[in-house]
Amino acid sequence: MSKSKVKPTGKKKDQTNELLENPEAIATRLNRGEHFLKENTKIVAGAIGAVILIIAAALFFQYNKANQNKTAQAEMFQAVYYFEQDSVDLALNGDGVNPGLLTIIDKYGGTDAANLSNFYVGSIYLSQGQHQNAIDHLKKFSADDFFIQAQAYALTGDACMDLGDVKEAIRYYKRAAGHEPNKFFTPKYLNKLAIAYEESGDLKSAIETYEEIENKYFDSYEFTNARKHKARLQGLASN
Repeated sequence: MSKSKVKPTGKKKDQTNELLENPEAIATRLNRGEHFLKENTKIVAGAIGAVILIIAAALFFQYNKANQNKTAQAEMFQAVYYFEQDSVDLALNGDGVNPGLLTIIDKYGGTDAANLSNFYVGSIYLSQGQHQNAIDHLKKFSADDFFIQAQAYALTGDACMDLGDVKEAIRYYKRAAGHEPNKFFTPKYLNKLAIAYEESGDLKSAIETYEEIENKYFDSYEFTNARKHKARLQGLASN
């Protein structure tokens, strides 16, 4: 038994042709749109206004942040100078005329200047033995520069080691060594990592880390010590 086929009605095609060939049909559609706009003027105007406000707010935020960052960088100049001169109290708290790094962080949060200030403050606190404060500020710092970011990770690891949190120190030393590896600084971070592994009792990982220095960074300052400590640990591991 043959199945009957449903023939297309051509209704949609006819409607399309009507729009293309009949100017009155086009006018009717336009009138509907115009009528909708008239009936919903407040809604449409409100939607457009909301979009304009969002765009304006975003532009203002970017402009304001750029201005704040410029001002903050100018204000932190003296504090950075004090930091470089090892006048750490003046660097932290200011000199009564120029603000210190802590003020820059509080006053200009979210700016590049405040971000960099966290690095300086963390470094100062670490040198003063305020290890948790150092960690708190160093963790807030982030940078695209491979040298400074890796150093921040390593300093965080140092603070964790001083607090006896060897596991966390290992985590940050690994981040430092793995962040844009290079022959200038990576061997230093790997050496710290190996020491932390040995401190944790993981001699196997410590040996492997010294081997990495030996194999990849044979022209580094850490190379000779890596060979020596690797041999020492291998002797301990064999006992």
